[in-house]
Amino acid sequence: MSPTRIEKDSFGELAVPADAFYGVHTCRSLQNFNAAGEPVPVEIIHGMAKMKLACAKANHQLGLLDDKKTNAIVAACEKVLSGALDSQFPIDCFHAGSGTSSNMNVNEVIANVANEALGGKRGDRGLVHPNDDVNKGQSTNNIFPSAIRVACVDLTKPTIAALKQLIARLDEKAAAFADVIKSGRTHLQDAVPVTLGQEFAAYAHALRKAVIRIEQARDKVLEVGEGGNAIGTGVNTKKEFRPLIAKHLAAFTGDAYRPADNGIEITQFLTDKAEMSGALRLAAMDINKICNDLRLLCSGPNTGFAEIVLPPVEPGSSIMPGKINPSIAEATNMAMIQIFGNDTAVQAACAAGQLELNTHMPVTGLNLVKSHRILARAAVQLAEKCIAGIKANRERCYTYFETSGGLATILNPKLGYDKVSALVKESLATKKTAKEIVVEKGLMTAAEFDELVKGSTGPNL
Repeated sequence: MSPTRIEKDSFGELAVPADAFYGVHTCRSLQNFNAAGEPVPVEIIHGMAKMKLACAKANHQLGLLDDKKTNAIVAACEKVLSGALDSQFPIDCFHAGSGTSSNMNVNEVIANVANEALGGKRGDRGLVHPNDDVNKGQSTNNIFPSAIRVACVDLTKPTIAALKQLIARLDEKAAAFADVIKSGRTHLQDAVPVTLGQEFAAYAHALRKAVIRIEQARDKVLEVGEGGNAIGTGVNTKKEFRPLIAKHLAAFTGDAYRPADNGIEITQFLTDKAEMSGALRLAAMDINKICNDLRLLCSGPNTGFAEIVLPPVEPGSSIMPGKINPSIAEATNMAMIQIFGNDTAVQAACAAGQLELNTHMPVTGLNLVKSHRILARAAVQLAEKCIAGIKANRERCYTYFETSGGLATILNPKLGYDKVSALVKESLATKKTAKEIVVEKGLMTAAEFDELVKGSTGPNL
């Protein structure tokens, strides 16, 4: 049996692993919560460490913490942020709704690391106290949601970088396929001409808009409510505390954090988190649509569209030799669907607040972190293992373009709707192209027809 130490809380004594930096409250929580089977995401833990560091510096500036304690707490927070103590945060992510267990877990670890640095022992609260010092001027009701916001700010950076990488690959294909003319499709039926490059350019543009939405959501979560204490009124704190926290947090991270305009509102409402989740969902929705298109465009190769060729990444069938599936696109579809589900959980949690507190913060944080992780990884995977290697089947694209009934639409301004309708019927009946028929009938020359086609896919589109 591993050695233990005995610690006490208001419930009584409890054995704590002797080598653990956490303490009695963490152990108590470990006895109670295991529904998720996974701990609070490390990004949120690190978010709390950043908040504790900023609070310690603010308390020091206000004369509420001496130099020795402040330096020890700051150093302990930095050790947490290094990742060296990640194993010390085992609390199940589904615990009491404000995140109290997790906050106490972080308080205990930081306090014990600080105590040891000052010559004390783990579990000795005499030098640095987890509540009185590390948690000074704070409430879980502010710390935990602020930590989620910090995590989102941090995670937004790789998420946006990944989306921009995907956009760059789409832009490359838009340029490479600019001259590949093909039939457009609406309702999955033949429509007016378009270039393959224009389709890929549209994909890139959609994701540029998605990046803007995520950036706008990021600006909202830069507003933190720390310093508001239990319900946002700032009880037991000085009025300077809240702006000082934001100031020190911004100085440490380089991000433009600001104090909440209304401490009570930001404690009750998690709307900014719902907005962030919604922005991630919309990006996922666009990527899902792109992947659906890629799967249709590469379908075949003999009985489908076969207008593009996706890079093969694995054998496609255990029974059909030589079959190649759009595996990356399908994997991305599933990842995006998971983000849809995560967002549903976030929106439900954010809508479930009651009176002065929303008690569904851990599930909100968990799903926001997971959506960021999935979106960033999936975007890079799609960019490099799929989009980068796509080739155009130029011959197939032109064949569909040339034989498409939708091609006749560009003749409307010149010939009128009724004549063109008759022309389309004749084309279907005779298997002749629109170009062949209008030239045969002397309605225009081949050169005139080609000029119309060129204009229909011009830069105005």
